Parts: sequence; C-alpha cells; structure tokens
Amino acid sequence: MSEAPLPAIRSLPSWLLGRAAARGRALVAEALAAEGMKMWHHVVLSAVRDLGPVAQADLGRGVRLDPKDLVGILNDLQSAGLVVREPDPKDRRKNAVSLTDEGARLLKRCEKAAREANDTLLAPLSSAERDRFTDLLIRISGTQS
Repeated sequence: MSEAPLPAIRSLPSWLLGRAAARGRALVAEALAAEGMKMWHHVVLSAVRDLGPVAQADLGRGVRLDPKDLVGILNDLQSAGLVVREPDPKDRRKNAVSLTDEGARLLKRCEKAAREANDTLLAPLSSAERDRFTDLLIRISGTQS
C-alpha cells in the first residue's frame, strides 16, 4: 500500500527528518534487540560508561530520563549483571552506578551494532555527504557543544 499523496507536507524538512529519524530508530532498535538490548537501556549503559561511577540522580539528568523510568532500567541492567549500584563515596545517602565487565563487553557489541545500523541508514550518501549531513544535523538539533 502506498502512502497518501501529501506533497505539501512531504516537502517539509521537519516531516522528512521525522521519517528519517523513525527509520534510524527502527534500524538501531532492531540491531540492539539482536544483542538483547532495548534503546533506552543502551543509552543508560553508555552514559554509565561515560560518567561512572555516577550518582543515580546525575545519571537521570544526564540522559534526561524521568527518575521512575531510570530506576526500572537500572533494575533491569543490574539484574542482568551489567551495572552495579553502590553507596556513593561522595555522599553515602546516594547510589553510584558503575559498569561491570559484562556491561562493558555488551556495550561494545551494542555500539558496533548501532554503528552498522547507522551505516545502513546513511548508505545512500557518500562519506563526504555523511560528514556534511551530520554537521548540519548538529547545527539544527541544538546539540552543538
């Protein structure tokens, strides 16, 4: 079944970006699922690696995730042996989250799978076009450092 003709809508950059983003998320989610990982679990695992040991509250702010959702994800990751929560040495009232060796190994596989999924998404573009496209996305996304 083809999509209904909506040329005015389909010519909008915002619509095209939404379609590309949806396709990219689907490709990455499928690649992560093959490793037994969900998208937000991967985000949190990656943030723990980059920030860890990190206070749970700081982690939630860092990935912009509601504290209740973060607790559920951390419970899943801890049950799988991918992270540990221990009293924060800076403030014993808080938990600090760290990556386990198994978490680091899985994260490495997931990052490879995510890169391959992104390569599939960007396959129609040359290397120079990919670099330019990424630069443009950074400029319009508001994520520029």
